[in-house]
Amino acid sequence: MNNITFAANCQTTAMGIMPHTDVEKALKLALSLDIPFWPQLPNTSFYEDMYVQASEGFPGIIIDLENRKLRFDRTRFDEELGIYSERMNDPASFALSPLYSAVFHRFLKEDLSKFSAIRGQNIGAVSFGFRVTDDENKPIIYDDGIRSLMFDFMQKKINIQYRQLREKNQNAFVWLDEPGLGWVFSGLSGYGDVQAKREYADFLSGLEGIKGLHLCANVNLPYLLGMGLDLLSFDAFQLEIMPKGYAEAVAGFLKKGGVISWGIVPTDSVSLATAKPETLFSLLTGYWDVVAQNSGVTVRQIAEQALIAPARCCLKNIGRVGASGESNDACAADPELTSEEQVVEKAFGYLKELSALLRERLL
Repeated sequence: MNNITFAANCQTTAMGIMPHTDVEKALKLALSLDIPFWPQLPNTSFYEDMYVQASEGFPGIIIDLENRKLRFDRTRFDEELGIYSERMNDPASFALSPLYSAVFHRFLKEDLSKFSAIRGQNIGAVSFGFRVTDDENKPIIYDDGIRSLMFDFMQKKINIQYRQLREKNQNAFVWLDEPGLGWVFSGLSGYGDVQAKREYADFLSGLEGIKGLHLCANVNLPYLLGMGLDLLSFDAFQLEIMPKGYAEAVAGFLKKGGVISWGIVPTDSVSLATAKPETLFSLLTGYWDVVAQNSGVTVRQIAEQALIAPARCCLKNIGRVGASGESNDACAADPELTSEEQVVEKAFGYLKELSALLRERLL
């Protein structure tokens, strides 16, 4: 049974990570979208890093603020495991504290009931397991006992965040940032796609509300769409061409009521300089035409079950904003923005224009 509780209809949302150092400016921009989210601002504090945020309360974690590093200490894990076991049945102990996300708590102070839905995010268990390493520089995902505890820990983190957001909007959901699912196809990963899919099924079964996943890495759509999700967000811009072989997987997912968030607006300045809402419209609807022509769904149905988003987050910009000789209206309003912030402002502007075009012509 699908858990989607809102009509997608090409509404806008975006990745949580933003380059801003001003909380209020980032929040204002996030709240300007149809489905707002609480921003993650690692440039304001290392605690706002998505891996560090998710690590709060996990036994054995050491945060090196000076060197901006996160690591796992096995001796410390053994020492803290008893205390962790005593509190693991208390949902409140898994909630994000103000230290680890001042923005989340600021977001909750807003009137969020007026939106069709609101969104949160949390790093996924697979990505966390690959990224966090022990004293021997070995990812903790390879330790069966720690991996099992890690999946359970992330379930609890996600569920308490979902409950807090749902108090503000009944259509709240939390998606998982899972770049690690782009790594499981590597023969060198040591944790493969078959095992990941099997363990993810159990993981998802314990999540409350909409089961959503976001992936910025190169994607295997049939694999991801077959994981038992309600919502998938991915970088569609990098596809360039929709493979015909993906059509049936996309159609099957939609027929079950799933929603796909198409990350179509580029967030690097080089690509954004030549992109326009009209060209992005053509690119995206070109994907949808391929799906419709090779399956049993229509372009209209795809649009009805689509969200529109930036392709990726934008923390490190290359080049400069805007094409040569082109003024950037989004940036002109606030010349104090960094280049990365300017790119996000411009991308969000294009995002809204593209959404309007899609609704006007397809819905």
